[in-house]
Amino acid sequence: MAETPSQRRQGLRHVERLDGIDGMLFVYSSPSSTAYGMRDTLMPLDIWWFDSGGYLLGSAEMEPCDTMECTSYGSPGMIMWVLETPMGEYEFAVGSRLSGIESR
Repeated sequence: MAETPSQRRQGLRHVERLDGIDGMLFVYSSPSSTAYGMRDTLMPLDIWWFDSGGYLLGSAEMEPCDTMECTSYGSPGMIMWVLETPMGEYEFAVGSRLSGIESR
């Protein structure tokens, strides 16, 4: 789980595989519009954007990038949670809800 700005900046950079975990959950303290990049990320990831009620707003497939000019993946609206998972491992429909979280 990444809850601080420093933890969110680090994310899954330099991680080769997720041994024994499903992904990384990024938590924001208030609704935010944000963007993620894949610089120095070694594995392809799916990104899932969740609103303040925990409902999925959208997703994207993100490819690794080892240059300074990487694609930026912007949130499709105001979000409170972002989930990164290995690409292709999961399939969630827009409107799906995170479980085990408090609505904010």
